[in-house]
Amino acid sequence: MYNQPMLKENSLQGKTLIVTGGGTGLGYSMSKYFLELGANVVIMSRKLDVLEESAQILSKETGNTNVLPLACDVRKYEDIEAVLKTSVDKFGKVNGLVNNAAGNFISPTERLSNRAFDTVVDIVLKGTYNCTLALGKYWIENQIPASVLSIVTTYAWTGSGYVVPSACAKAGVLALTRSLAVEWAKYKIRFNAIAPGPFPTPGAWERLFPPALAETDLGKKLSPEHRVPLGRVGEHQELANLAAYLVSDFSSYVNGEVITIDGGEWIKGAGEFNDLNEMPNQMWDFLEQMRKK
Repeated sequence: MYNQPMLKENSLQGKTLIVTGGGTGLGYSMSKYFLELGANVVIMSRKLDVLEESAQILSKETGNTNVLPLACDVRKYEDIEAVLKTSVDKFGKVNGLVNNAAGNFISPTERLSNRAFDTVVDIVLKGTYNCTLALGKYWIENQIPASVLSIVTTYAWTGSGYVVPSACAKAGVLALTRSLAVEWAKYKIRFNAIAPGPFPTPGAWERLFPPALAETDLGKKLSPEHRVPLGRVGEHQELANLAAYLVSDFSSYVNGEVITIDGGEWIKGAGEFNDLNEMPNQMWDFLEQMRKK
């Protein structure tokens, strides 16, 4: 049942949601489910041709034609203001924002140029606070209750080597989420985050787990089947279910939370002795005999 829709029909009816990076990957999957639940959805990214194609497919698959593709560079505040104006003109108002746009790649940090570092931080952190600030000012001025959902990652709080720009940026997004959850609650604006584990998408997956690495012994050790206690990757519908709940009125008392959906991956990595899962029974038998002696 984990790959089936969770909420009842029309749970998002009448709501307009803006999804950054909504034309591909997890953004596409979330947008699709929002549309199935009756929402108006604005999908935005820098590539209008990709967005327009995605919008056509989304409309056909969901039967909901209220999907608006808009080109926007989240690093540019004026682009976001233009998207907001067009969205309000089209749908009357905006009720929610999903900060999903991201950039990431694996690399030893010393091999990065400052421009490579800037690229990730500007998209993830600057893009998130640009969107959040523009929408927040609009909501506060017009006294519109709203919900902001940001996609982070578990290494936002643990840190991680080889993805340092992303770790820095996602940590900032998480701090923004928790800070504004308190500051803007008086305006009836809620803030929450999701920290996904491995949910394969064509673009990100190939950058983070390139085939040349995946086919090696190291790649097999790093595979989700090895790292995730549940022994599988996530289904996009699972994340879409959680996202839809958090932007819906069903979660109206959930504020300032980051919800991890990773099959236990980060907890396994955090436990000092968790790798003893690999210990064969014969070795446990030997250790038990030694202990009894």
